[in-house]
Amino acid sequence: MNNIIAVIVTYNRIDMLKQSINALENQSKYCDILVVNNASTDNTEEWVQNYIKDKTDIHYVNTGKNIGGAGGFNYGMRWAIEKEYDYVWIMDDDCLPNEDSLEKLMNADEIIGGPNKYGFLSSVVLWTDGHECKMNRQKIKKSYYEYAELLKDGIVQVEQATFVSLLFPKETIFKVGLPVKEFFIWGDDIEYTRRITVRNNLTSYMVGQSQVIHAMKENSGSSIATDNAERINRYKYAFRNEAYLYRKEGIKGVCYYVAKCGLNLCRILAKAENHRFKRCGVIISSMIKGVFFNPKIEFVEEK
Repeated sequence: MNNIIAVIVTYNRIDMLKQSINALENQSKYCDILVVNNASTDNTEEWVQNYIKDKTDIHYVNTGKNIGGAGGFNYGMRWAIEKEYDYVWIMDDDCLPNEDSLEKLMNADEIIGGPNKYGFLSSVVLWTDGHECKMNRQKIKKSYYEYAELLKDGIVQVEQATFVSLLFPKETIFKVGLPVKEFFIWGDDIEYTRRITVRNNLTSYMVGQSQVIHAMKENSGSSIATDNAERINRYKYAFRNEAYLYRKEGIKGVCYYVAKCGLNLCRILAKAENHRFKRCGVIISSMIKGVFFNPKIEFVEEK
């Protein structure tokens, strides 16, 4: 068994999953693979089961129902740690790592001083045209110059990142727990990475030499003010989950959250072409729900 495992969460995107698995199997740095299927209704299960029947390095689990990206990563990371892997490398099923993406992450691990010296490592996420993927921009920490000596290696300190090519040492997962599965979608990655860096003070980094492609249909950030009408209800998760996230960071976090919601309300009034009342209602109702939203963080027992 290898000591590194890549965890892919998938739901009804068999064509993208095939490409992601192919990219992982062609890594210059070897890793095992775990496919977490959120009960896809296409032929994902049939294809994966047939593909891996003679392979010992690709593992597969079906969650039994769609538990969202948050639930899928919670499930997969727990599985990996209970199987005693030392590193867990997570990504969506439309993430296509370069051939040396993992190798560059592990090079950074060595440069930094090993798994006890950081919380997570993040790859640079590009879109299919080779430019920055706007959805996956990391937040650079203002005090990144504290580790200025790492800049020559393309390594910079970050405060938060998304679940598109993140590498976690097992020590981090033991200390901070698992992603909050009740988030379902949106905000689970921001909550988890900020739990690591802000609430547990574990220094984390973006590794500039490790690059992946996020093969989204469009390279655009999310905004409830301008998003398509059929996606409006999805934002109830975003604003509810962020209420929990920033509440955990004290009065400063609460003020930031309220200001952010207020800004989004203003954007709706200024920019939304339709359903303004519905869009505003999603924000306000989610803010109220967020006051009472208090899921418990799950931990994995260290053997």
